[in-house]
Amino acid sequence: MVLFCGVAQASEEAHKLSNDAPVLWNIDIPFWPGHSLPITNSLVMMAAAVVVLTLLLRLATRKMERIPGKLQNFVEWIFETLFNFVSGLTGKHLAQRYFWYFASIFLLILISNYMGLLPGVGEILYGHDPLLRGANADLNITLFLGLFYTLLWFVWCLREQGVKHFVLHIFGPKGGLSGLLKNLLLPVFFFVGLIEILSIGIRPVALAARLFGNIYAGEAILEQMLNISSNPLISALAALPFMCLEILVGFVQALVFLMLTAIFLKTQVGDGEEHHA
Repeated sequence: MVLFCGVAQASEEAHKLSNDAPVLWNIDIPFWPGHSLPITNSLVMMAAAVVVLTLLLRLATRKMERIPGKLQNFVEWIFETLFNFVSGLTGKHLAQRYFWYFASIFLLILISNYMGLLPGVGEILYGHDPLLRGANADLNITLFLGLFYTLLWFVWCLREQGVKHFVLHIFGPKGGLSGLLKNLLLPVFFFVGLIEILSIGIRPVALAARLFGNIYAGEAILEQMLNISSNPLISALAALPFMCLEILVGFVQALVFLMLTAIFLKTQVGDGEEHHA
């Protein structure tokens, strides 16, 4: 009995979702001797999500027709819905200029979230480590997404506002004040600007932690439910409600990431039309 419990515990630990994604391969960097690029199982899954998204769009747009087929019509409906949604958040000008990013990041996060729920993910081994892992269950992946957006955010804000208006929007007086009151409140607005700078610095971490925490927790719970019994049927029935919940959570987290990134741009730039003019 003790031996059986020990074997069961060891098996459970072997399949436990770890905090750190294991490195499967190291690829040497030619122009940086002595350094290599680690390829983790979460990075493999993110690359697979990119391939799936690319193939889906290529199939839908390979033969564009005036009267679209089912796949083309479905993809057009998705992008039209997303564009209207982004336009409602940012205004039409910013949506037209940067919709390529918002649509791409939403679909990429959504597909990678759902691919992490596929059978075999976390179970197929490469050596002693799982070959595949939900991409957004790795903090490194989500942190990259947050940092990459922050870089784009700076570029877009400077393009839309210029350096002068960018700085004034953060540190300048608000509310159309003028005269003596404006001068008296300048130190207050400067202090508020410093808080805004801190907020901007926290944004990529907040985006990364929110996405990672929800996806990692969901996949960890699913894994526990699937190993709750030696009977596969009981384990499947126990995991079914959580699987349905994770399907909803995967969509919601992709939508939240899209909404937050769009709102961050909107609050800094406004509609963008006056600066563009």
